[in-house]
Amino acid sequence: MVGVCVLLVLAIAAVFGQTARFDFVNYDDNENVYENRVVEKGLSSKAVGWAFTHPQTGNWIPLTTLSHMLDCQLFGLRAGGHHLVNVLWHAANAVLLFLILRQMTGSLWKSALVAAVFAVHPLRAESVAWVSERKDVLSGFFFMLTIGAYVRQVRQPSRAGYLAVVMLFVLGLLAKSMVATLPFALLLLDYWPLGRWQGRQDFRRVVAEKIPLFGLAAGACVATALVPGLIITHAQRLPLLVRIGNALVSYVVYLRQMIFPAGLATPYPLVPSGQPLWRVGLACIVLASVTAALIVWRKKRPCLLMGWLWYLVMLFPVIGIIQISSDAAHADRYTYLPEIGLAMAAAWAIGDWCAGSQPRRALSAGLMITAIGPLTVWGHIQTSHWRDSESLWTRALACTSNNAIAHFNLAITLAHHGKLPDAIEQYRKALAIRPDYMEALNNLGNALARTGQLDDAIDQYGKALKINPASRLDLYDLAVALADKGKTDEAIAQYRKVLERYPNFAEARLNLNILLGKSGRKEENTAQYRKALEIDPNDEKAEYDWGNALATEGKLGEAIAHLRRAVKIKPDYAKACSALGLVFFQKGDIKEAIDSWQQALELKPDQADVQNNLAWLLATSPDASLRQGAQAVALAERANQLNGSTNAAVLHTLAAACAETGRYRDAIATARRALELAVAQKNDDLMAKLPKEIKLYEANTPIRDVPQ
Repeated sequence: MVGVCVLLVLAIAAVFGQTARFDFVNYDDNENVYENRVVEKGLSSKAVGWAFTHPQTGNWIPLTTLSHMLDCQLFGLRAGGHHLVNVLWHAANAVLLFLILRQMTGSLWKSALVAAVFAVHPLRAESVAWVSERKDVLSGFFFMLTIGAYVRQVRQPSRAGYLAVVMLFVLGLLAKSMVATLPFALLLLDYWPLGRWQGRQDFRRVVAEKIPLFGLAAGACVATALVPGLIITHAQRLPLLVRIGNALVSYVVYLRQMIFPAGLATPYPLVPSGQPLWRVGLACIVLASVTAALIVWRKKRPCLLMGWLWYLVMLFPVIGIIQISSDAAHADRYTYLPEIGLAMAAAWAIGDWCAGSQPRRALSAGLMITAIGPLTVWGHIQTSHWRDSESLWTRALACTSNNAIAHFNLAITLAHHGKLPDAIEQYRKALAIRPDYMEALNNLGNALARTGQLDDAIDQYGKALKINPASRLDLYDLAVALADKGKTDEAIAQYRKVLERYPNFAEARLNLNILLGKSGRKEENTAQYRKALEIDPNDEKAEYDWGNALATEGKLGEAIAHLRRAVKIKPDYAKACSALGLVFFQKGDIKEAIDSWQQALELKPDQADVQNNLAWLLATSPDASLRQGAQAVALAERANQLNGSTNAAVLHTLAAACAETGRYRDAIATARRALELAVAQKNDDLMAKLPKEIKLYEANTPIRDVPQ
């Protein structure tokens, strides 16, 4: 048995070990992990309470959420660690499945075959290689443990044993409510292989002992149904007959994918008009024929009926009759536990066929090896498509048609990588499939705005607002686009609309403040800043923007107070430290300016403007105790490198720094280059200063700058 367990783990490592190099994908991973401010901070008593009171992407999965928090505690946002934890849970599930089947049936190789198919089948890729599907592998772990505890309880009854079954089942429900079908699975195990009911009386007894489990399952289903966003609302819900037709076809599709897992993708688009009648009819014939045949053979081959019913019952909550998706007809992840039943039926059917015949046993062994080998290779290939978002969605579009979600998410990925024209094309394709796709309309507007196509962007926001006039993002983005287009009054009016509906929208209020300041409405501007800080006294951006606004008005003391407050709220706020240094410089407080700019560079080293400003002070300060020529040269050289040696102001600073260290020849050459650029760039200020400074360098004299 140890050898089989080792081989299972090695096979899983061969298929899924590659995920250690994978990234997160932009399909729920952002909401569940890397953009979830609570989860990414790791475990804490407050976070535990949050996990139990907040759903995740339309699911109430507190135990899974806690596991994501623990991953962030251990690995931060390094995706490889999160992926490997999924792999470890899956490996544990495969080993437990083997051990439990071996314990129940006494058959080593049949149990090993079922566990091997479960371990490496390509359908497992979605559950294991997708960080957000932690709920599958985690709930699967407690599912296996519950069955193991149940088998022990059946053979050695005790109150403690029954309590263990109940508690493990509860943990499974807290990881994913789909395990609510587990009491039905236990009933089927009672039928075969445990053989605990042969007639009505036995059936009543085994059902009665599971009443607490059925009660827990019903409670979990009710709790799940109450989570906003999980079950599709009436407006989006397909007609019942359409849902039933899709469910029947999905049962057969899953069956085909189990046997021949070609063209797997995420997701498989739903057909809004319903499956063709011929396909629904064919599915009915297949399902009815298989069920009837297995009922006829139930006495001779009870394993077949048990495995088939396991498959049908465990898939039922996600088969689509209760619609939980407005987009997906079915999904690979839903097969994680249900297809164990099919694997069990097949393994025992093959084993029984081979019993008593040496040639048949040899043939079955060959078939097992022939099946597991290709499944392992196929599983590895399918898993590789999950390495990043672009690969995932490119694969989905290659395997499916009319897949608006895939076009949309590929567009997000392309936009993130700066490929805006390609992203715009993908957004338009998504909208050609679903013209009312609100998120695609908004993102298309944003992409068009980033490429300067503001009129088209405004048009997209308008379309979105016709669908949903209360759309927070579209109201806001329309205001941003109007401001970018220079329509200040219209933008101000639009921001006011946003704030009428969403008064706590801090970013909208801050942007409105900026526009009010530019348009000279200082009193109203100040009132808006005060309102923003009343809403959130710890809004560092409001403090930062107010400080900058005061600085432009020459109110340097008040500006410093607000900028210091911004840094106090957010100690790693590099922009605020930089702005604070500039205000200190304007005020003539060189020591404080130097300290602020040094802090800004510690937080964010490659800020060329801050490097240039700090280098100037360190090279030219009249206070000898503050001058540090060597450091000034290093800073100015780095700023010059970042600017590609094309910034006259930076070369001006570098020349002064070279003079401070006695490198007058370098100072002269650099200042002359700066003068050439200043003339070409029509920089009148430098054109006036540099000839005088060059004469100082020619006289071996550094310059000293006395702030006015």
